[in-house]
Amino acid sequence: MQILISNNTTTPIYEQIITQIKSAIMSGELKCGDSLPSMRALAKELHISVITTQKAYEELQRSGFIESAAGRGTFVSSPNKELILEEQMRLAEEKLQEAANIGRSNGIPLDKLCELLTMFYEDDE
Repeated sequence: MQILISNNTTTPIYEQIITQIKSAIMSGELKCGDSLPSMRALAKELHISVITTQKAYEELQRSGFIESAAGRGTFVSSPNKELILEEQMRLAEEKLQEAANIGRSNGIPLDKLCELLTMFYEDDE
């Protein structure tokens, strides 16, 4: 897994790391038991402070996505179905909020947006 850091965004570096690792776990690119680089190794690779990687790893561990074992390293946690569903719901809410904002600002009626969502949802089945 490769983590890309952008300096052209207002998103803090630690949040960029969190987002990319969560995304890799959610997509299945990283699986339960896969090891992650040490905080120092990741910091060196990304040319950032160890404190920044530590903050990202601590948040990922608090959220249940990774676990650390002293002397062994950091690994992807066992999948927590509720946690994964909650994260997917949060992503869907963000996209739906964006669609609602576009609809509202362009005068698209709510029933038309609902119709589109229903069509896309049923079309993928």
